[in-house]
Amino acid sequence: MTNQPLSTEHQAPSVLKGRRLLLGVSGSIAAYKAAALTRLLVKAGAEVQVILTEAATAFVTPLTLGTLSKKPVLTGFLRDAASGQWHNHVELGLWAEAYVLAPASANTIGQLANGLCPNLLSAVYLSARCPVFLAPAMDLDMYAHPAVTQNIERLRSFGNHVFASPSGELASGLAGPGRMLEPEEIVAELEKFFGM
Repeated sequence: MTNQPLSTEHQAPSVLKGRRLLLGVSGSIAAYKAAALTRLLVKAGAEVQVILTEAATAFVTPLTLGTLSKKPVLTGFLRDAASGQWHNHVELGLWAEAYVLAPASANTIGQLANGLCPNLLSAVYLSARCPVFLAPAMDLDMYAHPAVTQNIERLRSFGNHVFASPSGELASGLAGPGRMLEPEEIVAELEKFFGM
């Protein structure tokens, strides 16, 4: 008996193949999903550069995301303080064909909506000329707070794509909206955008 391939269907290459994508990960329990998202984007053929906030490193490690993306993860402005080498936020913003922030915490959403840039992730956002996609992730009362809803609407008014947050069980044990959109759904949204 010969081994048969599981599927003889030919899959068309993803519209993400060869795309230069920035993945910004902020401090949220949902940051663990960034590993699956990175893996799916690389599998689709995208070149993925990950940027982590300091808070995000408490939830997912640069080693994990660097291994999956096959690129060193950026966590701050300085690459080597002794030599003065730094990660140029302007170059990163110009390099990217899309900037995906997943998860986007309430803190990060507030910074971006108000033009604050205390870290590399937000500085790159202010320098980016590419489409920006945000996947909010926070507890339901935070997500429903008028300050957060106003910041989300403000980001949309700037032309950013802010994904709706699905309802479900949250880390707090409460249930409702505030969950990060699943990695597979984010990839599908990006494919839809680039396939237009």
